[in-house]
Amino acid sequence: MANAIRYFELNTGAKIPSVGLGTWQSDPGLVGNAVNIAVRHGYRHIDCAQVYANEAEIGVVFKKLCEEGVVKREDLFITSKLWNTDHAPEDVPVALERTLRDLQLDYVDLYLMHWPVRMKKGSVGFNPEDIEQHDIPSTWRAMEALYDSGKARAIGVCNFSTKKLADLLEIARVPPAVVQVECHPSWQQKKLHEFCKSKGIHLTGYSPLGSPGSAFVKSEVLKQPVVTMVAEKLGKSPAQVALRWGLQMGHSVLPKSTNKKRIMENFDVFDWSIPDDLFTKFSEIEQARLLRASFLVHETLSPYKSVEEFWDGEI
Repeated sequence: MANAIRYFELNTGAKIPSVGLGTWQSDPGLVGNAVNIAVRHGYRHIDCAQVYANEAEIGVVFKKLCEEGVVKREDLFITSKLWNTDHAPEDVPVALERTLRDLQLDYVDLYLMHWPVRMKKGSVGFNPEDIEQHDIPSTWRAMEALYDSGKARAIGVCNFSTKKLADLLEIARVPPAVVQVECHPSWQQKKLHEFCKSKGIHLTGYSPLGSPGSAFVKSEVLKQPVVTMVAEKLGKSPAQVALRWGLQMGHSVLPKSTNKKRIMENFDVFDWSIPDDLFTKFSEIEQARLLRASFLVHETLSPYKSVEEFWDGEI
C-alpha cells in the first residue's frame, strides 16, 4: 500500500495539506468556481495572494462552503501573501487586515512574504523605477508580530534563495515555517531542499506542473521523457506523476487549474506511488529555472543588478 502523504508537519506543529489549489492567473468568475469544486472534492489547502486580485471572490466561496456545512474553517489551510508595496513595517498589518476582510476570515494559516523585494507604496506592476531598497529584517519583524497576534498562524517567505533564507534565519525570532518556491521535475531545488530539511523549514512547490497555461513562462515539464515514461508505466497522467514526485520528495505542491476534470485528476495522487527504480530517473532531468524574475532586476534602478544576483547563483 502506498504511503498517502496527505500532510506535512510544520515547525509550528500545524499540519499543511500536501496538495493545495493554486489561484494565480485564475480569471475572475472562474476562480471561485474552481475553489468550490476543489473543496467539495476534498482539497483543504488553498493558496491565495493579495496581488492575484481574486481574494474577495474566493472569500465569498469560503463563507458559503462553511455556512452550508461542506467544511469547517478549522479544516481548511489558507495561505496568503504580503505584496511588495506593503513591506514598510506599518503597512504589513494593514495588508493582512485587507486580505482577511476579502477572504472573510479571522486568521490565515500561513502568511508569506511574496518576494524579497520592496516597491513604492501604491505602485502597480513591475516598473524598475518603483523598486526600493529592501529591509527584510524590519518587514520580517512586522510579520512576527502578526504571528504573535494569532492572525497568521504561521509565517514564511516565497522566492528566496538558500542564501537569502539563511540570512533571514540569522535575524529571525520566529523562524519561517515555509518557503514557497518554483519546484518541479525540471527545477528540483536540491540545494534549497537540503537546507530546508536541515533547518526544519517546509518547502512548498508552486508551478509543480511547470505553469503550462501561463503566458509568463515557456514550459515543457510535462513533456519531459522521464515524466512521460513513468506516466506510461504507471498508467497515470504526466501531471499526476509530476505531483506525486513532489510529495515523495517531501514537499507540498500547488497545482493550478479551473478545469473540473483536471482539479480532480490533480488530487488523485495518494493511493499509488512512484517505485524507487523509476524515482531515481528524475535525477537525470536537465534543470532550468522557468520564472527567472528578470522583471525585478535592473542595472541601476534595482538593488538586484542581475538574475544571478537575485537568486544568488541558483539559476
